[in-house]
Amino acid sequence: MASIIRKELKLLIKGKGNFFFLILMPMLFIALFGAVFSGLGNSTVAIDYVNQDNTALTRTFLHDVGSIKGFALQEEPASSLASQIQKVKDGKTASLLVIPKGFGARLESGDGSAALRLYVDPTSDSVSGPIESALNGVANAYRMKRIASVLVAAGRSPNQIGQILRSPIAIHTVSVSGSGMTMLDQVVPGYTVMFVFFIILSMMRSFLGEKESGMLSRLRTTSLRPWHYLIGMWIPAIIAVLIQCVILLAFGHFVFGIHLGDLTAIALLVISLAICGTGIGLAISLLVRGENQGRGITMLIAMGGAALGGLWVPSQLMPPIVQTIGRFTPQYWAQQGFQDVMLRGGHVGSTWQMMAVLLAFRVIGLMVALLRFRSFMRTATN
Repeated sequence: MASIIRKELKLLIKGKGNFFFLILMPMLFIALFGAVFSGLGNSTVAIDYVNQDNTALTRTFLHDVGSIKGFALQEEPASSLASQIQKVKDGKTASLLVIPKGFGARLESGDGSAALRLYVDPTSDSVSGPIESALNGVANAYRMKRIASVLVAAGRSPNQIGQILRSPIAIHTVSVSGSGMTMLDQVVPGYTVMFVFFIILSMMRSFLGEKESGMLSRLRTTSLRPWHYLIGMWIPAIIAVLIQCVILLAFGHFVFGIHLGDLTAIALLVISLAICGTGIGLAISLLVRGENQGRGITMLIAMGGAALGGLWVPSQLMPPIVQTIGRFTPQYWAQQGFQDVMLRGGHVGSTWQMMAVLLAFRVIGLMVALLRFRSFMRTATN
């Protein structure tokens, strides 16, 4: 068994594409998407506007809008109104705020509503929606000021005015644990987990190579037991995945500043994930009839599990039926375990369920491999 382990480790190191698929490609993915998403937390939404009024009250209103966190005003010349509206129609601009002439006068007189026009592209709700909400918030603040002035004129005291204008609902946001999640906290563990399952390709090639080279037929004449052979092929793959995860998580930590949390819990999760992914790899390697079939199954497991398991986007954003299906994938439990430790300050005690599920997948994979071993040996080339 020791000689099999040494042989497989050498083959993994020398194997063409192993370094690229297991280390370099996931690092490139993490670097690419990390660079894309690293600045999202500090991004602002631009509000393009045309000011046809240009009075003191209008400038005050624009100052109030521009002071809202996360929004930045961008003035366009009034002479280009038609072209700016056309940009919204063509989808080149998400929205355009137009302040018509006389806005400030109507706002000061209080005679009716001082109307604004907000042109929006209906396909860009994710941008125009927050802008509309921000404008409604400023408009509501002006409405409250007008009500307060009416109450002052009616002789109400400041305390009475405060009681009347006080909202009947108060919302207190309480952060119960951990830190706020960023897309980097999704990307780094997500792509680490996804590329772990590419080890199946290396394992499959190794098993098929031994079958076609005649090595298995020679082993069949020895007293080597099935589980000795499987463990000898299994351990090098586990070592490769452990090295892979350490490199990728360290890359996310030192390059993008990802907080790893309890390293003991992270280490146990990595070990459980490595055993799980390679355990499934054993089963697939002994089930497939050829490399093309194995490559298709591997891609289905790696990419399909990544999509359903919440590695690309948080599971909470998926439809309920997809969330339910995702719970039957090992990727879901691995991602939940990593995020529990990295985001919510979890420890070994809070991640044991995730590790148990991952190890259960390992047991299933090993059982399938043992049941399939004799059939696999019979197909070996003499």
